[in-house]
Amino acid sequence: MPTHFPPDRLFLIAGPCVVEDDALLLRVGEHLARLAERVPGGIIFKASFDKANRSNAGAFRGPGLDEGLAALERVRRATGLPILTDVHLPEQCAPAAEVVDVLQIPAFLCRQTDLLEAAGATGKPVNVKKGQWMHPEGMKGAVEKVRGASRGAGEVAVTERGTFFGYGDLVVDMRDFARMKAACRAPVVFDATHSVQQPGKGEGGASGGLREMIPPLTYAAMAAGADGLFMETHPDPDHAPSDGPNMIPLDRLDGVILKAVDLWARARA
Repeated sequence: MPTHFPPDRLFLIAGPCVVEDDALLLRVGEHLARLAERVPGGIIFKASFDKANRSNAGAFRGPGLDEGLAALERVRRATGLPILTDVHLPEQCAPAAEVVDVLQIPAFLCRQTDLLEAAGATGKPVNVKKGQWMHPEGMKGAVEKVRGASRGAGEVAVTERGTFFGYGDLVVDMRDFARMKAACRAPVVFDATHSVQQPGKGEGGASGGLREMIPPLTYAAMAAGADGLFMETHPDPDHAPSDGPNMIPLDRLDGVILKAVDLWARARA
């Protein structure tokens, strides 16, 4: 049976932070479709139709559910890639599942029972991001909520995206990959881009980021046992409407991913 989260092949979830215009989405999607041929477990295209947890009320959130899903469907048809998007409310899960292949639960919402159960009830694969305040074993409950609602019909993955340390910084504990895998009995993904985010430390209270830390953390996660990778990417991150400081430039993505693929294989040889 095909799987979106293969435990024996490195897979990648990648794309821009938020749904922008078709030209941008297709540029990124077509690039990822070419790269997918060199990623053993394939690539899932990611973009959010709504960024509901922006730092500032006036920040760009995206086009919304209907317009955003229509744009993602166009990417799916043009590239052939499976599609992932975030859901924030239980009522978004069913319509999103009619269009996309994978639903994602944002880290801040990983304990919201109604949302987790609604996502699981669609039968679609669900990726649940670990809350920035949670210990790895705490994710077991979130996974059980999704699995219970899906009656075993859907795949579940969990994603490490760093833990708050002090003010405005996230730290990745490389032990978390083994600990979450053992507790949740699910593939564990490393979110290499949000892990370098610096919430509230950018201009005007927006989030900053240490983009230069993406490659070393990625390579460390490959050695530490991550099953998959999550990376937000953009042709021009410095002018992206959301999460620019912690996105990897599209023209640098391939080199990092191909080295990660090699390290992942060597760590398991």
